Amino acid sequence: MTGLSLEHRYVEGDPASPVLLLLHGTGGTPEDILALGKELLPSASMLAPAGPVSEHGAARWFRRLSEGVFDTDDVVARAEQLADFVAAATRRYGLAERRLVAAGFSNGANIAAAVALLSPTTLTELVLFAAMSPLPDPPRHDLSGTRVLLLNGRHDPMAPRESAERLVATFRERSAEVTEHWHSGGHQITVDGLAAAKTWLTGPSGR
Repeated sequence: MTGLSLEHRYVEGDPASPVLLLLHGTGGTPEDILALGKELLPSASMLAPAGPVSEHGAARWFRRLSEGVFDTDDVVARAEQLADFVAAATRRYGLAERRLVAAGFSNGANIAAAVALLSPTTLTELVLFAAMSPLPDPPRHDLSGTRVLLLNGRHDPMAPRESAERLVATFRERSAEVTEHWHSGGHQITVDGLAAAKTWLTGPSGR
């Protein structure tokens, strides 16, 4: 699947600021996730595609067999589709020399993680809200240039802590730099989480 195959919104920002690839959760829209981008880094350019899969009318990034059980083949195929979209959008909007950071919530965070694990040159900086492990046995690519911020709830019934911790371990085993931010709630983005993400984006470790 090549080209700009996904419906999307693109908002131009300050050329000196990063570009945020914003990935909504199940049932979300590009407009919803643009609001998160404006909270995270108002000066950024923002690219917000729409999930191509419909689950009873709710947009998603890939199919699932049941709650928390993903269709692995579809995860791989949709991660490839999103990687192709990012490459095409980079050409279309002249973003090749810009810092690109993926920020996703829930299903959007999961597809971002899948792309980073399967196509490591596509996404090298990720802000993952309420993420869980999207693949049972991803390739063992060297991810030593990848930075990941994971922001999860300790009591999240939809992204269980065990799965989130497995995702952290998967990235670290492949030499990615992972920062963890755990809150006491569930499947949500917290005020403290937003603050942590802003610091991570703009702090001295940010490229």
